[in-house]
Amino acid sequence: MYPYDRGGVYPPRQPYAPAAVSDYGPHPFVTDIRKAALNNTAFRTVLWTGNHLQLTLMSIPAGEDIGLELHPNVDQFLRVEGGQGLVQMGGSRDSLTFRQPVYDDFAILIPAGTWHNVTNTGQTPLKLYSVYAPPNHPWGAVHQTKAIAEAAEH
Repeated sequence: MYPYDRGGVYPPRQPYAPAAVSDYGPHPFVTDIRKAALNNTAFRTVLWTGNHLQLTLMSIPAGEDIGLELHPNVDQFLRVEGGQGLVQMGGSRDSLTFRQPVYDDFAILIPAGTWHNVTNTGQTPLKLYSVYAPPNHPWGAVHQTKAIAEAAEH
């Protein structure tokens, strides 16, 4: 029996996730991740949370950023599905020596303990999804704006 088994009863599957969806984890889940990311309008939507990783969708408005952050014990993978941005990373918040423009279909890998930020440099929302290992946000969190997300984390 799998650790997420609930007697064979699982929530219905969606071909893609609506903008404001509850967390489908830790049940088995399949989705069209590109469609889910492009349809997401919230700053952050936690789509799936398991014991060892988490999938979130993000929509960053033009000219805004994710916010400079560090995850001491969490590796992170991001994939850009729409828009363009600038990734910055470094060993300290004052030394972001790694800088790379990113566009549709780019993957970003952030090792645990690395300061990082992603800024939307385009004219349309930057659409991406992020995989955290282990999970980094509360199960089922939906933050419509960056301000709401920052308030929830403090």
